[in-house]
Amino acid sequence: MPATPAKGHVVVAPDKFKGTLEGAQVAARIADGIRRTAPGVEVRELPVADGGEGTLAAALAAGFRRVPVKVAGPTGLPVDAAIAVRDDTAVVELAQSSGLARLPGGRTAPLAAGSFGVGQLIGKAVALGVKRVVLGLGGSACTDGGAGMVQALGVGLYDAEGAELAPGGAALRKLSRIDLGPLAGALAGVEVVVACDVDNPLLGPRGATAVYGPQKGADGDDLAVLEEGLTRWADTVRAAVGRDFRDAPGAGAAGGVGFAALALLGATMRPGIELLLELLGFDEAVRGARLVVTGEGCLDAQTLHGKAPAGVAAAATRAGVRVAAVAGRLELSEREWRAAGFAAALALTDLAEQPGDSMTKAAELAEVAGERLAAELLRS
Repeated sequence: MPATPAKGHVVVAPDKFKGTLEGAQVAARIADGIRRTAPGVEVRELPVADGGEGTLAAALAAGFRRVPVKVAGPTGLPVDAAIAVRDDTAVVELAQSSGLARLPGGRTAPLAAGSFGVGQLIGKAVALGVKRVVLGLGGSACTDGGAGMVQALGVGLYDAEGAELAPGGAALRKLSRIDLGPLAGALAGVEVVVACDVDNPLLGPRGATAVYGPQKGADGDDLAVLEEGLTRWADTVRAAVGRDFRDAPGAGAAGGVGFAALALLGATMRPGIELLLELLGFDEAVRGARLVVTGEGCLDAQTLHGKAPAGVAAAATRAGVRVAAVAGRLELSEREWRAAGFAAALALTDLAEQPGDSMTKAAELAEVAGERLAAELLRS
């Protein structure tokens, strides 16, 4: 029997289910299930992201305008990317240009992959006249410390013979001189805000190379090369700007792109989900709501440390609204997910009839989850 129509609307605000559904697809399917079971309830779809992959899609779903841009991919080959623009704010997602998913044939290039395309995306945003660039970091294929990004914005990087450096983290070992060129003028009046959920420094055992290098295909020898290059990069940047950012929290994000953003773009860093919820207008959307539904591919210990569902739960709780979670897999105990603020949590694996259905039939099962939550939580 359908649930009794409830007073107040429902906000469906999930992140992507990585490998199966984009955030907007998850939101649509859960919303369909709720509407079917509680036809009198208004349901608002507001997919979210935490600053990594899916950030652009979340901004577009919230009404930002898509601006296509052809830029250099991580290995230099051109890729079709985009930025999202609304009023005087642009959202730039690093993964659009320099993400692992942009590697030709999926073949990693740990020593040569670069972030040049990220700078091109930022440059496009600035050319459009925006006053604020939100840079989402995550899913990076490179460990170049953001050198490519600033080269795209006009910074010259030269070796001892005066030749321009080649792309990639390995080339940084030969860095001798930085020419900041037109960078300051190009970004005059533009605020750069980095959406980032990691606090890793640039170097050392918790740095960009040691922690994230293996994810990008770097082995033992490669790791040593990349660490040497980033150390040279940090030393040279310190000499050029008069400050040392290598130990700044988040400097190691996205293969060190966080470092270049802080040191050379004058960026500030904010927790990704906090910043995205602000951009997407979450507080306004949740005002007067009866229920918020969020989720991601796997609800686990990492969720509790700044991932999108935890941020949504915290924001909904502050607004006095109950929040439920839908996940592909649920690896938290009931005690843990309740302590995180969730009134209910459903896993697609528990709704599936056959092993593997949670992946191959994720869309259908997300609808079932919406029906279950409506029946359980939207009764008067």
